[in-house]
Amino acid sequence: MSPLVAGGWSPADQDRAKGKASREAMPRRAQGIFASPERNAVAILEEQHASRLPHLVPVRVGRMLQTPFAFFRGAAAVMASDLSTEATSGHQVVACGDAHLANFGLYASPERRLVFDLNDFDEVFPAPWEWDVKRLTASIWLSGRNSGHSGEQCRTAAEAAARSYRLAIRRLFEGTAAERYYFQVETDALTATMASARVLEKDVKKAKRRTSEQVLAKMTAETQNGEPRIVDQWPLVYHPEAATLDRVSALFELYRSSLRADTAVLVSQYRLVDVALRVVGVGSVGTRCWVVLMLGPSGEPLFLQAKEVQRSVLESHGGAQPTSDVVRLLTNYGQGYRAVAGQRIMQAQSDPFLGWVGNTVESDGQLRDYFVRQFRDMKGSFAVEQLGPGPLADYARLCGGVLARAHSQTPGSAFIAGYLGRSEAFDRAIPRWAKHYADQTEKDHAELERAVRTGRLNAESGV
Repeated sequence: MSPLVAGGWSPADQDRAKGKASREAMPRRAQGIFASPERNAVAILEEQHASRLPHLVPVRVGRMLQTPFAFFRGAAAVMASDLSTEATSGHQVVACGDAHLANFGLYASPERRLVFDLNDFDEVFPAPWEWDVKRLTASIWLSGRNSGHSGEQCRTAAEAAARSYRLAIRRLFEGTAAERYYFQVETDALTATMASARVLEKDVKKAKRRTSEQVLAKMTAETQNGEPRIVDQWPLVYHPEAATLDRVSALFELYRSSLRADTAVLVSQYRLVDVALRVVGVGSVGTRCWVVLMLGPSGEPLFLQAKEVQRSVLESHGGAQPTSDVVRLLTNYGQGYRAVAGQRIMQAQSDPFLGWVGNTVESDGQLRDYFVRQFRDMKGSFAVEQLGPGPLADYARLCGGVLARAHSQTPGSAFIAGYLGRSEAFDRAIPRWAKHYADQTEKDHAELERAVRTGRLNAESGV
């Protein structure tokens, strides 16, 4: 590589010089400092509940009560609030906002190959790069604790992720921008890295079997006229009275206009058959998430998911603000566009059906934004709670490298490589922070338990 040189300094050299200057202002070892936040975690969750479907709020609370790790998964807003008070090195990236261990997974590339990458972008927003790294490593420590690993084993896994992030971003910036853009992790590399974890082989095979045909057999029943219909499974899947196919069809035209021309033409050959609300995840419970069933010319099914997108918690609770024209583009066209654009930037390959609908008027008169993607088409996540100490460290290492690739797509991120350098100071500092945040999360989880016990919040378990 022979970069253009201006005044004897290449752009990468300039960024590394800035990284050195920033290290002096924010030493890498200081990344391990954690100050107990002054806030009420339950109050933050209650604030979020105000915009959610009331009958699903107890389901969300019940899912978060299961373990401290489950609480952590649903408490991205709480963590964004905590991170907003911390010092950073100063560089901003297109950040995932919810880069915890369970939000990495498998999905099909347009060439129908399984790839491994970040796989959840509801909270994507321009923010300090450290925020994603800290959310990832804290989730690793909590997941390890949840599985009965020792403190040393948790530290080893968290450090593996931090070191992998540092080494990967340095290697990525030894190549060209195009090489960074095209780099991706396919399942061959995944299984080689995780050879000791037999559970991953099972999860990969399961993801390959997840097709629209499988979903059709699992989620639908045939009506009297011979067409499939999504079966209600209250409260997880149901047909609201306010939802009509005519209304959804009108919104679907808006969705098609957000697609690439080739995908839009493909989708035009399918007709809408049914739509139902479906509960998903932990933190997303209570937001509106639709499963859309379409049939093609030969009766072949296509399932899509339309998921409500609210303001990113990095903005609403973290106070993050875009600092460059490139990352500012994310916020120009509404929340659905933000999620889709962020996903396309951060992922090595994205679902060709990925699109958005903005400013839709709901039956309650409220305006809402949605992003749309394929539903369960060769998608899969790993049962991280089944990983032993060694496989967890391997998986953490893989996730750290994938996160580095995602961050490397933001212009100027050679700054991060320069800031981290060759020292292991950052690798050792971040696990200290992760351990303290795992302790804080256990306190927050206990606070949620008290809120349910005293009647402040209702919880529905086992759903």
